[in-house]
This record gives sequence, structure tokens and C-alpha cells, in this order.
Amino acid sequence: MTNTANIALGDKSAEYPVLSGSVGPDVIDIRKLYGNTGRFTYDPGFTSTAACESKITYIDGDQGILLYRGYPIDQLAEKSNFLEVAYLLLNGDLPSKPDHDEFTHLITRHTMIHEQLAQFYRGFRRDAHPMAIMCGIVGAMAAFYHDSTDIHDPQQRVIASHRIIAKMPTLAAMAYKYSIGQPFLYPDNSLSFAGNFLRMTFGVPAEPYVIDPVVEDAMEKLLILQADHEQNASTSTVRLAGSSGANPFACISAGIACLWGPAHGGANEAALNMLREIGTPDRIPEFIARAKNKDDPFRLMGFGHRVYKNYDPRAKVMSKVAKDILDKLGRSDPIFDVARELEHIALNDPYFIDKKLYPNVDFYSGVVMSAIGFPTSMFTVLFAISRAVGWIAQWTEMMEDPEQKIGRPRQLYTGPTQRDFVPLNARG
Repeated sequence: MTNTANIALGDKSAEYPVLSGSVGPDVIDIRKLYGNTGRFTYDPGFTSTAACESKITYIDGDQGILLYRGYPIDQLAEKSNFLEVAYLLLNGDLPSKPDHDEFTHLITRHTMIHEQLAQFYRGFRRDAHPMAIMCGIVGAMAAFYHDSTDIHDPQQRVIASHRIIAKMPTLAAMAYKYSIGQPFLYPDNSLSFAGNFLRMTFGVPAEPYVIDPVVEDAMEKLLILQADHEQNASTSTVRLAGSSGANPFACISAGIACLWGPAHGGANEAALNMLREIGTPDRIPEFIARAKNKDDPFRLMGFGHRVYKNYDPRAKVMSKVAKDILDKLGRSDPIFDVARELEHIALNDPYFIDKKLYPNVDFYSGVVMSAIGFPTSMFTVLFAISRAVGWIAQWTEMMEDPEQKIGRPRQLYTGPTQRDFVPLNARG
């Protein structure tokens, strides 16, 4: 295979290097395209553009493969824990036992927040959306942790990474408590990362909180599955903000704002609402028919993915987690029954197969979070807790990249050409 690509424009042509990664499709290096031709490429949504080089996450959408640093997501979800995965994403390899223990100790000791930061919550309306609070409160961390905002100091970058990973669950639990009028609970360093978050969210000072190991395990898996996902919208937002030299807390706040969008982090809430709208399995054919009707605005949420053209590997794990947690809680859930039957029909219906509309992780994650007890307003917040690890790993990788430049996409301008200003009294 040639290692160059030839681009011809009129009577001029130029060769451009073809770069190969360790796995995945080759890419054409067009950095000199404008200098050679005076033209840009046009790629709305960056569907065919690699904006960076990364060693963190790999997705093969056609085969339904997701790898964190080379490890399949199903293996990590089954055999690992969230902090071990966080270490992997940050450092490139799974930790040794001493490294794991030290990293867990560091994160655990960073879970408390500055007491004055807690006062910020009182400035929000009681009915404020938790994601609105998270956007503001995470950005405000830069005002309290000055010793970890120098992006050119590698040690400060490490400290900021640890603080963001450790404090996100505390901040998120406080956002939830504030919204329901309950007192904040301080972290308990004797608990796991997931267990501590569950206690801070659902516990009360008046009585001890007993952690259900099945729920704790479900929380761990949920966090692992959503920790990173290559150059998605929010990760790209973090990288773009970071490319300007913004501090890490501001970058993560920008990622949270992007994640809040219903087409991104809010998709699991939309999927759960759809399952509730269907209500019972006997109504599924009606909604399948509506989904196939081009004149009906109804869409089946939780099916299909921008990258995956096969079964989302995270959905397979999440489906099992949903079953396990409902079995443990000893109740049947009509929403889960609808999800399982709808999945079965869609996987065997030629319409969905031809269009490659397979269930994605959002299809089941909302069911799991609802079963644990989270309101839909907290779904995207949980996503942010998990994805903060991927964001900070991607941000760190970008900061260490010698070829990193400030992001500056170009455009295809279709507005007016140059025209002269006309005084107000002379305009018609």
C-alpha cells in the first residue's frame, strides 16, 4: 500500500503522507493542504477528520469493539474496578498492587472539598438542574485550588487530575442533596469509590447507610463503561478548551456543559422516557410501526450510534447489569421487560438490521440508574463523574503532545461579500 495520497486540483497536484496507527484506518495528513492549494476541507461534524493523535481509547464501530489502552471494555467491566481503570486511562498500563493501593489512597484522600466551596450551592435556586450546578461548581474549583492550575508544571497537572477524579462524586452528591433539601454528607474514606458516592447521595446523618454490594457493583460497572469514548463531542470540547491554555478545571467544566446536551449525555434519559412511554411489551409493535413511518416524528431512542454500526459492546454489559440488579432487588420492572422485548424484536427485524440500528449503552443505562434510585435529572451527572477520568486523561495527553496547537477550525463562508456601509438616514 502506498504511503502517500495524491490530491489533484485543476492542473496542480500534490502528495500528502498517509499515516498509520497501531490499529484502525490510515489517515491522510493534510496539514499542508491549504499552503499547497489554497483550499480547506469541508467536514461538518468532523465525521472524517482526525484532530489529534491519541493512545488512550480505540473504537471499531463496524465490529463493535471498544478498547481502553488496548483492553476490551467487557473484560475491564467484569474483572476490574473503577479506580484501576482510572489509573489505566491516566498512565497507560494497569497498576501493580503497590501502585493500585497508592493511587486508591491518593484519590480517597482528595474526596473532601474546600468548605467555602460548599457555600456556593446556596447561591443556586433550590430547583436548579444538577448539571447546571455542576457546570458552575467545577469551574469554580479553579478559584480554590491555585496550586494545581499551572498547566506547564507536570506535578500540578497530576494533582489537578487526582482532585478532579476524587471530588466529582462529592460535588455531584451535594448537587443532588441540595435539590431535595437534605444536608450534605462528608465522604467516608473507608468505602470504595462507588460505595462512597452512593452513601453521599442516598445516606442521611440520622442513620447508618448500608451499601448493597450488588448496587455497588452495578455502580462500578456503570462508571467503567462510560469512562472514555475516544474523541466524542465533550472530549473534543475539553481538548479544544485546553488547547487555548485554559486551566484543567475550566476545561472539565466545558466538557460538562457539552455533555449536558440531549444528543450526548442526555440520551439515556431520552431512552428511558421512551421506554416509559411504550409502557408494556404488547404496545411495542405500535411503536415499531411508528419508527418505520417516515411521516411520524417518533424515534426509537437508544438505538444506533454515530460510531457503532454493530451492537455497542457496552450495551451487552449493561443489559446483564440491569438484570442482575433487578433480580437482587427482587422486583420485576415493566420498563426492563419492554427494553428486553424491544431489543429482541429490533435485533431480528430486517429494517433495523439493514439500517444497523443496534441498541447502544444509553438503552440500558437509564434502566440501571433508575433501578438504583437516581432521578432522571441525575443521569447525566453520573455520566460526568465517570467521563471526567477520560476527559482529564485526554487533556493530559494533549498537554504532553509536542505538536499540540490551539484549535482553530476553518469554515465555508456563504454570507454576503464585501459591501460599503450606508448611513442610517440614507437607507430605504
